[in-house]
Amino acid sequence: MRYYVVSDVHGYCTLLEKTLRDAGFFEDPLPHKLVLCGDLLDRGTEANRMVAFVLDLLEQGRLVFVKGNHEDLLVQCLQEVARGRAYDIAIGMSHHYTNGTWDTLLQLSEMSESDAIRMPHELVARVMHSTLYTRLLPACVDYFETPHYIFTHGWIPCQTEGYRPYTNYAYDPDWRTADVESWRRARWFNGMEVACRYHVTEPNKTVVSGHFHTSYGHACIEHRGTEWGEHADFSPFYAEGIIAIDASTANSGKMNCLVIED
Repeated sequence: MRYYVVSDVHGYCTLLEKTLRDAGFFEDPLPHKLVLCGDLLDRGTEANRMVAFVLDLLEQGRLVFVKGNHEDLLVQCLQEVARGRAYDIAIGMSHHYTNGTWDTLLQLSEMSESDAIRMPHELVARVMHSTLYTRLLPACVDYFETPHYIFTHGWIPCQTEGYRPYTNYAYDPDWRTADVESWRRARWFNGMEVACRYHVTEPNKTVVSGHFHTSYGHACIEHRGTEWGEHADFSPFYAEGIIAIDASTANSGKMNCLVIED
């Protein structure tokens, strides 16, 4: 099977389609699938177009959707709106505003911000009846595994001790059966940091992850270029046991696509 792998597409559907077209996804005559390593929406302005595009692939059996931290954030934001926090979120008193989740809810519901603040339960109802909520989110998986690769969002669940920025990570041989909370935390891990500095990798396999911008790995681990700015490198980051692919599309205007045979 051939896998076209992307991550952190964040609502930039036009760029995703171009990236897949350039990689040969649409013309590929061999059996193939798109593996999306999380963060479908937030930050971009094409939420509804993105949902329709990936839903079509799901219905064709051509999509593997790995859950990202922004899928968690969308559910959390809905819960906060239902508890009466729409106004606080809309004026920026929440990470749901800065992370783009509030704007995503407006796009999905097709409501103006003033109407969403005035009728928060209508906003919640519309999003919960959207195909994103009823079809795509239930199709999400925590990870996808092939003979030689593991596809996830941040990283695989680890044994941890201490608190950021002093957290220590250790390999957990039972990570595949980790509970919901362990997976939620793992979606926030910087896989490049965990793999390269703490050497938490899966024996005999390569983990493909998103979530954290690849320029971090090039600048802070390889000591090449800068993390941000004109000398930042957002190409895929390769090291022992890991391939990281988040190009920080909202900042770089780029999107990575791996083509993997397995």
